[in-house]
Parts: sequence; structure tokens; C-alpha cells
Amino acid sequence: MNIRAPHLQQGRQAEDAALDFLKNQGLRLIVRNYRCRRGEIDLIMEDGDTLVLVEVRYRKSSRFGDALESVTRQKQARLIRCASHYLSTTRAEKPVRFDVVAMMPDDGKTTVKWVRDAFQA
Repeated sequence: MNIRAPHLQQGRQAEDAALDFLKNQGLRLIVRNYRCRRGEIDLIMEDGDTLVLVEVRYRKSSRFGDALESVTRQKQARLIRCASHYLSTTRAEKPVRFDVVAMMPDDGKTTVKWVRDAFQA
């Protein structure tokens, strides 16, 4: 039996919701949860001819800051290192962009903020 911690279930649900949202915006999934020693990229997608590396963040409250604020410089650096590994192993020859999908509950619904080109490598 596979029992997951509640925060892991919430994270998976947030990724599912972000994936559905981005697909509805016309992006196409390439890889989900790409992992290497340098870190993890939640979603790797294509937006036209651009490779989009997506960090999904969910916060159930803003008590410790909102979901967007949780993508710190340290987190960005880990994502960039992981992206470098992915790009070198796949030899991708496309423009690359880092997006963040941030989600938080709001009056019984989940608000989604999609920040395209959220930071630069």
C-alpha cells in the first residue's frame, strides 16, 4: 500500500492542476518531475518552439509568504543547475524559459498565478 504524507498529496494535486491549466493554455508536456543530483524540475513543457521549465508552488496560507515569494534565489539556482543538466543530457536546441505557477486557496477556490519568464539563468 502506498501511503503518502498529506503535504506530498497536496503537492501532487497542485502539479496536476498546474499541468491541466498549462495544457489548456496550449503548452505540451515533455517530462514530469525531472530529477537529477542537482535538483528537480516539476514540469518540462513546450510552448511553441520554446522549452518551458515550470516550478509549481502551492501554499495553503500566506502566513509565511505567498507561493510566488517561496521561489527564492537559492531555489532558482537549484532549478538552473538542474535545467543545465537536463539540457546537456538531451542536447535540446531550443530557447528556454523558466515559468512559475503559484497556487493558493481563496474563498473556497484555488487561485492560479502563472508567471512566464519568472527569472533568468
